[in-house]
Amino acid sequence: MKKKVYLFDFDGTLTSADTLLEFIRYACGRRRFFIGFALFSPLLVLMKLHLYPNYRAKQRLFAWYFKGMSIDNFDLVCRRFAHHNQRLMRQKALDRLREIFHNNDTLCVVSASIDNWVRPFFDNISKASRSDFRVIGTEVEVDTDGVLTGRFRTHNCYGAEKVRRVLEAMPQLKSNRDDFWVVACGDSRGDKELLEFADEAHFKPFR
Repeated sequence: MKKKVYLFDFDGTLTSADTLLEFIRYACGRRRFFIGFALFSPLLVLMKLHLYPNYRAKQRLFAWYFKGMSIDNFDLVCRRFAHHNQRLMRQKALDRLREIFHNNDTLCVVSASIDNWVRPFFDNISKASRSDFRVIGTEVEVDTDGVLTGRFRTHNCYGAEKVRRVLEAMPQLKSNRDDFWVVACGDSRGDKELLEFADEAHFKPFR
């Protein structure tokens, strides 16, 4: 019998909103949130028109808000954000997650968002499970003093990068693929390659 592996996108699939925007608003306040987006609006327009790389725009925006912050403080804000914003999780998604954790199946949340604030969303729901659970996301760079540099340590976890990161974390899905049944869920162009990689793909399944 094949072992099931679930690969779920986060923003828009498991959640009802883009958590990057929600996190910035939560961490920095509404005033600074709007100032930053006003400053970067030309760049964001170019990004939407595919005239400027998504990765670079996202990194520059992140750096403006969080460069120079200690990783300890950043992680604390991430945990608080997840605790105070569980409402962002779709109810149908939570029901499916509970079933997966109850069955101790393998689950990997693969997100373009920063993994520091994605992971705490699952602390309570995964606590009693023996599932092989992991979060693969965009990782932030920290200097030797434990301070955010404003750069990303990894590529933006989007599109083909999602599949590459999954195979890096779980090489058995490549070397022994016949032993697994891969189920993927996504909601956007950034999930196209992940859905194509799966044996069973679901687009916007929890709406």
